[in-house]
Amino acid sequence: MSDLTLPLVEAACIDTQRRTWLIATGTAGGAAAIATAVPFVASFAPSERAKALGAAVEVDISDLAPGAMKTVEWRGKPVWVVRRTAEMLAALQGQDARLADPQSAKDQQPEYARNASRSVRPEIFVAVGICTHLGCSPSSVPAGTANPSVDADWQGGFFCPCHGSTFDGAGRVFKNKPAPTNLEVPPHRYLSDTRIVIGEDGTA
Repeated sequence: MSDLTLPLVEAACIDTQRRTWLIATGTAGGAAAIATAVPFVASFAPSERAKALGAAVEVDISDLAPGAMKTVEWRGKPVWVVRRTAEMLAALQGQDARLADPQSAKDQQPEYARNASRSVRPEIFVAVGICTHLGCSPSSVPAGTANPSVDADWQGGFFCPCHGSTFDGAGRVFKNKPAPTNLEVPPHRYLSDTRIVIGEDGTA
């Protein structure tokens, strides 16, 4: 091999090595860019919880026994679904004089639930389980309870332990209580006798 050939061979080797290095670096850089881009793009997609917070919620009430209550989450709020008995419905009558807003004149329910039972179907009561005073969570207190925080002739309903607000079985607040309004009735509709969609308007 002549002295002139050696520099050409060395130059070819260097060029090949440089090309290999550039390809390897480019590949690694591309992979890194993809790895970075995937979570970045994914960050634009809402999480399952975020979607659930604003989406309507379907509830199966086929297993809800008379007198029982089921709690589901809608928009980050607890929503009660109560299957009222004939006795619970009868207890809603005759209490108007003791209630702050017995006719639900204020807007705490859709128009189709603006009635004595505050519901689409009298036996099924749907309400947001948050006290309208300071956002505490009331509890269900049945008729005949020994709870000293409610009246002796308590007919059943809901009691907020934070500041003592009481609501009847239709979520109507009693007079002279801290809560300024009745419990909220969310928009809801029936898909069938056993399924309700909370968060969408409609009638049975």
